[in-house]
Amino acid sequence: MNELKLKQSFDKYFDAPVEVWKSFTDLCEEVKFKKNEVIKPNGQTEKNAYFILEGACGVFLWKENNFVCLDIVLENNFFSDHMSLITEQPSPLETVAIEKTLALKISANNIAKLKKSPFGNFLFLLGAENSFVEKQQQQIDLLTKTAEQRYMELIQKSPETIKRIAQKHIASYLGITTQSLSRIRSK
Repeated sequence: MNELKLKQSFDKYFDAPVEVWKSFTDLCEEVKFKKNEVIKPNGQTEKNAYFILEGACGVFLWKENNFVCLDIVLENNFFSDHMSLITEQPSPLETVAIEKTLALKISANNIAKLKKSPFGNFLFLLGAENSFVEKQQQQIDLLTKTAEQRYMELIQKSPETIKRIAQKHIASYLGITTQSLSRIRSK
């Protein structure tokens, strides 16, 4: 069942046979997180990656006595402190379940096993490339678009984020204060 969810979410990038996803899920375990549960504290090394089956998670950075939301991830997407996972070094990023969450967890060791297969290696490369493009576009948008433009694009691309995620996280993700977000929303 979980292999079908993985397949459906990746088919837009690459239509791999369901058997590939079955070998992936065989190396995973289902885990649950409570709302606001810290999954990986800042200053520690990420040991796992997650595929969110239900719920939402965020990546945060402590800055000026406050956490800044760098990413919001909803179900049917992979999630982790990717920088720490790849470098095997501690990072200042903290990952948190921002909703009650059910996820598939795969350890760094099992990721290494998957990468040894041709399909596994290709899928991880494809995922990394798409993640890079999304983060690069987010940086460009922060520098070239107004907060209102970024909010309108978020509504268009991911209306469920606006409905489900706390305003403070959305504002932080957009790089604005909650007061500025309230003004934009009232327009």
